Amino acid sequence: MDNWDEVRTALQVARLGTVSGAAEVLGVHHATVIRHVDALEGRLGVKLFQRHARGYTPTEAGLDLMRVAQTTDEQFGQLAGRIKGRGDSVSGELVVTSVTRLSSLLAPVMHRFQLEHPEIILRYTTGNRLYRLEYGEAHVAIRAGQAPDEPDNVVQPFVTFDNALFASRDYLARHGRPTGPEDYANHRFVCNDDRDTRAPFYRWLWQNVPEENIVFRSDDDRVQAEAVEAGIGIGFFPTLMQAPTNDLVQVSPANPDWGAPLWLVTHVDLHRTIKVQAFVNFLKEESKSWTMG
Repeated sequence: MDNWDEVRTALQVARLGTVSGAAEVLGVHHATVIRHVDALEGRLGVKLFQRHARGYTPTEAGLDLMRVAQTTDEQFGQLAGRIKGRGDSVSGELVVTSVTRLSSLLAPVMHRFQLEHPEIILRYTTGNRLYRLEYGEAHVAIRAGQAPDEPDNVVQPFVTFDNALFASRDYLARHGRPTGPEDYANHRFVCNDDRDTRAPFYRWLWQNVPEENIVFRSDDDRVQAEAVEAGIGIGFFPTLMQAPTNDLVQVSPANPDWGAPLWLVTHVDLHRTIKVQAFVNFLKEESKSWTMG
């Protein structure tokens, strides 16, 4: 294609459905968007969009072009991610992603890493979405559950968290302490809302506690933690992270079936870059001070 700008503009129009939306994303005037689309249609000799009052809808030819453009756009993003990681010093942007519950452990580690490497700019994203390392969305991912199996990723075992059930002192004052699994039908629980979750302890809870006793459900680890701390019900926490918390009481021993292995994941193209290696090695060393169980 002679003019990638025109294709990129058409791709945004197809994604957003309006000229104004594409103009805002691209940072250009709406007249530029219209000019690019008209020029591209003229060059190809085919209509790429149906114009209507609500905006632009891709034609069959438009959809075909957009599929190719999408792939090309993603490949450019992947290339940019690889190039950004090829510096000869520990500097620039480093993107790390993990499950939300790890933030209280990782934030201090990141602080100490930046003290040693002040030219690093850290971006830390949390949540359940799996960021695509092959497209440069993250440099280092810390993932829980089964070992990731995406192609072209370097996967290293990290640590395994022992998990146990905890309740707030307020909850125990109102409901008492469970005497064991046989007593769970008399208690209230906080759990992940996804029955197909990869976390073994949540799967166990769904299988061993009556559904009506799981009274608070959320897909956000931080929200679940706040619900347990508020006294809504009993919930899971890693034992090492809750030891210093005065208001929470461990109400069950850690069960080996509840262990949650963590994995360090990097893309093969960025794995050997200086800043990724520096952070991964630093994180491994810092994790030795985490007391399991």
